[in-house]
Amino acid sequence: MIARLLCILSYNFNTFLIFNVYSKLTMFCTTNTLPMDLLLKQGSLKQEVESFCYQIVSESNDQKVGILQSEDEQLQPSVSKKSEGELSRVKFMSSSNKITTFSKKPKRRKYDESYLSFGFTYFGNRDAPHAQCVLCKKILSNSSLAPSKLRRHLETKHAAYKDKDISFFKQHLDSPENNKPPTPKIVNTDNESATEASYNVSYHIALSGEAHTIGELLIKPCAKDVVMRMFDEQYSKKIDAVQLSNSTVARRIKDLAADIEEELVCRLKICDGFSLQLDESADVSGLAVLLVFVRYRFNKSIEEDLLLCESLQSNATGKEIFNCINSFMQKHEIEWEKCVDVCSDASRAMDGKIAEAVTLIKYVAPESTSSHCLLYRHALAVKIMPTSLKNVLDQAVQIINYIKARPHQSRLLKILCEEMGAQHTALLLNTEVRWLSRGKVLVRLFELRRELLVFMDSAFRLSDCLTNSSWLLRLAYLADIFTKLNEVNLSMQGKNVTVFTVFDKMSSLLRKLEFWASSVEEENFDCFPTLSDFLTEINSTVDKDICSAIVQHLRGLRSTLLKYFPVTNDNNAWVRNPFTITVKPASLVARDYESLIDLTSDSQVKQNFSELSLNDFWSSLIQEYPSIARRAVRVLLPFATMHLCETGFSYYAATKTKYRKRLDAAPHMRIRLSNITPNIKRICDKKTQKHCSH
Repeated sequence: MIARLLCILSYNFNTFLIFNVYSKLTMFCTTNTLPMDLLLKQGSLKQEVESFCYQIVSESNDQKVGILQSEDEQLQPSVSKKSEGELSRVKFMSSSNKITTFSKKPKRRKYDESYLSFGFTYFGNRDAPHAQCVLCKKILSNSSLAPSKLRRHLETKHAAYKDKDISFFKQHLDSPENNKPPTPKIVNTDNESATEASYNVSYHIALSGEAHTIGELLIKPCAKDVVMRMFDEQYSKKIDAVQLSNSTVARRIKDLAADIEEELVCRLKICDGFSLQLDESADVSGLAVLLVFVRYRFNKSIEEDLLLCESLQSNATGKEIFNCINSFMQKHEIEWEKCVDVCSDASRAMDGKIAEAVTLIKYVAPESTSSHCLLYRHALAVKIMPTSLKNVLDQAVQIINYIKARPHQSRLLKILCEEMGAQHTALLLNTEVRWLSRGKVLVRLFELRRELLVFMDSAFRLSDCLTNSSWLLRLAYLADIFTKLNEVNLSMQGKNVTVFTVFDKMSSLLRKLEFWASSVEEENFDCFPTLSDFLTEINSTVDKDICSAIVQHLRGLRSTLLKYFPVTNDNNAWVRNPFTITVKPASLVARDYESLIDLTSDSQVKQNFSELSLNDFWSSLIQEYPSIARRAVRVLLPFATMHLCETGFSYYAATKTKYRKRLDAAPHMRIRLSNITPNIKRICDKKTQKHCSH
């Protein structure tokens, strides 16, 4: 036993310590009558032997540790050899598994200037540096600061430079490129990458308005197939880590919508003012849905975004609508004083829930004004027409409904149109809610008049209308005039439409109406192509009764439009074109007018006016001409039409269908109707656990 213990000591300790241990251990054994092996077997003496060995080793200067195993196990040295700079441990363990540990102060290597001949410089603390290769910039540990290890790296990694002298490496070290500190390469883990990919796919699912299950049922299998064909199966398996289940996509969409809302609220808090546009409608599940859009200035431009999409839980009254909007404002601490205008489909003379909500908003925002959607005004104005033309319009709708209401009739008409080689094979259905349908419906009916004449049953009371030239002349005129009115209506729709744009279109339409009426009085119908072509086809002229009815309609339409779009004194003409103003406008004070003079005298500003839109032009001048530019932006902020709300409800109806009645469509609308792109990196950084399923 003594020999086996000395074998361990010879492996770890010096010669002097071995003799010392041998002499003391022999004296310990001679004082006991039993052999050493029997002493170790007796539990009462095991601890005494172990303590004696521990005392011998602890008195030495070298503080290494060994393991003394039980007699049933083979006694062998167990020394943990690790890199220098770490603690080396050796333990004495008895059969009772008691462990005694000693630690050693780590040894640090120093850097020597001669190491540059091997192509290595130091990196980090000079007292405990790391070795850095000047050629490949690889950083080695402090334990690698040994000539043999540095030489091996040079000969294996850079064999072409192994015969270079120290001056070569010194020149390479002093080059400008090598003076740059090394940039650590940060690589996302697989879980982080999978989480970001899941958010990106969920964002596109929300933009498309598709069901959440499309991610797991279609997108992921397609992505795996593409990766497998383009790369290999190993990369294809990584697609499985991207979590796209129904519930996960729903959570991702809510996170994306929350990030967009947070960004929007921050913008509204720092902006100078904003305007609102609101409307309410019922969805497929019977909920009353409120849409509110906001227009504000941000980063040298005027932005339009969805403020909120909420369902009214109780009665859909004006007070409930106001409370819903007011709760959002108070929750996010948005000041009502910044509201400059509220646009709705309710005129000042109307009574209703929207009008009541607008009144309550103006009460909490005293400086706010209200405006009636110009598209609604236009739609109301064009409904008025003479009786003779109104009868033709009603009869045309009855003919269309006679066929469209009967699927069998529609199928037979399609077969007939195909056999006759007609340009179209079906009629269009007229809808009063969709104003633009009227012109398209009448044009389609007139183009299929020959096919309908063959198809219509003589028993139908309106079948004779298709053979009456006077009736067809009136129908051709109605098709032309409503097509022209639809073009004007479409030109007033879109984003960033200002009041100036709408009134310019209406001013143009009023002049055209006067011109068309004068041309008809002179029996010149070139301005109505469908009517003119039909007159050429039948080689006839228009009766005086028809001409008078057309003139009456055109003049009456002009007077009605003037009623809905009155010509007022434009005190804000300087906003439309500041370079044409030569006299101080009444709406400007002296200081603002002086700023306007400075602005119009700037040649660079004049060049920007011709290159930028009106909204962007004034928004870009906030820093240079703050006073006059803010007044101009305040004039441009109000919404002119309800186009955004109408478009929003169309998206809502396409997203929340009868097959998805339980869907919470608000997060989807936030993503689809917003111009703000969510910051997916920021969303992922907020997560404490980067796991693909969370």
